[in-house]
Amino acid sequence: MGTILSARNLSKRYGAVEIFHGLTVHIRAGQRIALVGVNGAGKSTLLRILAGLEEPDEGEVVRARGLQIAYLSQELDLQLRGPLFEQARRAFPHLQTLEAQLRALEAAMASCSAEEWPVLSERYAALQTRFEAAGGYDYERMIAETLQGLGFTPDQFERPAETLSGGERTRMALALVLLQQPDLLLLDEPTNHLDIQAIEWLEDHLQRFPGAVVAISHDRRFLDRMATHTWDLDFGALEEYPGNYSRFLSLKAERLERRRLEYEAQQAFIAHEQAFIRRYGAGQRAREARGREKKLARLERLERPQEHRRLQLSLTVTSRSGERVLATEPLAIGLPGHPRPLFTCPELEVRRQERVAIVGPNGCGKTTFLRTLLGEIPPFAGRVVLGQGVIPGYLPQTHTWMDPEQTILEAVRQVCPMGEGRARHLLGRLLFSGDEVYKRLGELSGGERSRVALARLTLTAANLLFLDEPTNHLDIPAREALERVLGDYPGTILLVSHDRALIDALATQVWVIAEGQLTPYPGNYSDYLAARQAEEKPVAPHKARPAPRERGAEDLRARQKRAQAARLQALEAEIEALEEQTKSLEADMARASEERQVGRLMELSRTYEETRKRLACLYEEWEELAAQAE
Repeated sequence: MGTILSARNLSKRYGAVEIFHGLTVHIRAGQRIALVGVNGAGKSTLLRILAGLEEPDEGEVVRARGLQIAYLSQELDLQLRGPLFEQARRAFPHLQTLEAQLRALEAAMASCSAEEWPVLSERYAALQTRFEAAGGYDYERMIAETLQGLGFTPDQFERPAETLSGGERTRMALALVLLQQPDLLLLDEPTNHLDIQAIEWLEDHLQRFPGAVVAISHDRRFLDRMATHTWDLDFGALEEYPGNYSRFLSLKAERLERRRLEYEAQQAFIAHEQAFIRRYGAGQRAREARGREKKLARLERLERPQEHRRLQLSLTVTSRSGERVLATEPLAIGLPGHPRPLFTCPELEVRRQERVAIVGPNGCGKTTFLRTLLGEIPPFAGRVVLGQGVIPGYLPQTHTWMDPEQTILEAVRQVCPMGEGRARHLLGRLLFSGDEVYKRLGELSGGERSRVALARLTLTAANLLFLDEPTNHLDIPAREALERVLGDYPGTILLVSHDRALIDALATQVWVIAEGQLTPYPGNYSDYLAARQAEEKPVAPHKARPAPRERGAEDLRARQKRAQAARLQALEAEIEALEEQTKSLEADMARASEERQVGRLMELSRTYEETRKRLACLYEEWEELAAQAE
């Protein structure tokens, strides 16, 4: 694979703060790279530099000639007007130009003279071939598939883009980037605002994408499925690892352990040499001592391996709940003031120490359901009963409870009156230190706000936790720390999350909301997927014994069936051969396009079109015969 982008000796600082120094990276065609690091490591800055949107203070970025780059930013500056589908067509300006030229030629041909017809028809055929070769008859299907894959329904395609919510605008921006089909995709948190179904669609799409990808994400399962390589940006330096995120974790742990042992061995050697120099510096072995001192001065000192402070969260329970923690009658869930419920669900029961994950598409009512179970919203129908001794605690997805003028210290002491020393100790375990505790909530990043919310939750001593997207805005180390804490928690958990790694680690039940109905499944997310696949697997129908028929008619029907079966077999063989031929032609056309061989490209396009037409006829015949055979 050839190198399509190289960055050498990149350095960047903001004021007196150095973000990174001396970074050198290479991106090869077809690579899919996960860019990981703690919040604030400089990942987004590096991505902007690679995209050419920001300049490094030192170093250079060299891009292959003609390299097409598409970049998705976390900070959207997207001007959208008109229907969604028309906005998506903007990703294909070259095809829209060709399409306009075809329409103009069609209009000219409709009113041209007999003498003009041969020239215009030849031009039209050539233009049509170009349009076909460039995917002109396929791009609207691609738009529809991409929009639906990212959670837009067909009845939303004509919706005015100006009416999109923030999350919908993010999904639309991602759709526009993917539809460009560039040589290099640079994606900054592409899974933000995607539900699990859309994330899985994006993973499959990127696995099929022929270009290179560099993606920043805190979704560990996404990084595992997407990445072939991992870049670790840590303490201002970048190291590359082969493999996905899980492989990177293993390799990094081995590398850190090796460096720790090398550092400790060198420190022991230095201490030994210094002791010798002190002991013999003025005696009979003074000359040897001076020699060792010179060697020690020339020794290249290894740095102590650095590691980040980790979240040290703890969740305690002061009183135990009864065995049955929560039970419901059949429920209808909806928002107050709305005429119809969002979904219904059967009788549900949650036992002590169970962990229930609630999943479903965006907008299906997961947060509304959680608030209904908590008692904040009444159900449309049915009843929710909390068990004996239950103390609920709630971590909402949004931080509307926050007073922007309140300090971090005040927000924590508001939940539980305590001395400043104890509050500082608690906040230190959540990585707030020194004067940071006096920062106002309105100044905090999303990740910092999430950590304040978690600090407040630890003070409730709840034995039933309602958690709405608890990993939102947390970096990967914080997510892993939260996962460990929730795994050790002795109470009961009801959890709304798109984090499949978290659900797999915790869940004993998965409640799935889909098509207006909640369905419970035992086990974790992987167990649910296996159950769903088993449900979708077709079961062979039981064939009844045929009734007796007259001999002549039976023979005729048998001969007809044998003829149909033979023709079907021949059709399948021919279809398979032509499908292989179309794949080969597509590869040949791609090469001809890259090498600017216009004549060969037109010839291949004509052959490709003829092959496609022949395939369409064969498919139609096969479907008719297959229907008759059933």
